[in-house]
Amino acid sequence: MAAQFQRSETVLVLTRRVGEKLVIGNNIVVEVLSVSGDGVRLGIVAPKETAVHRFEVYEEIQSANRASTEFAAGTTATSLAEVAKRMREVKENNE
Repeated sequence: MAAQFQRSETVLVLTRRVGEKLVIGNNIVVEVLSVSGDGVRLGIVAPKETAVHRFEVYEEIQSANRASTEFAAGTTATSLAEVAKRMREVKENNE
């Protein structure tokens, strides 16, 4: 099951050029470092306690967390070996 975000507010769409920044809250700064073809390189400055992930990595983390929680609660027949395998896959995908 993929993580889904529901939009209860209007989506803010911004146009930024290389070198321009935007601020989220009071302590997160996102800067456009480069644009090449379909790719955009972003630099993110955030406090250490703020997790920053690509969305697909975030989805994998959430999936692993759900599997781990289900295993601990005994609500699934997933074995400990299967949970460990899944966590290794997530780690490999992040590298």
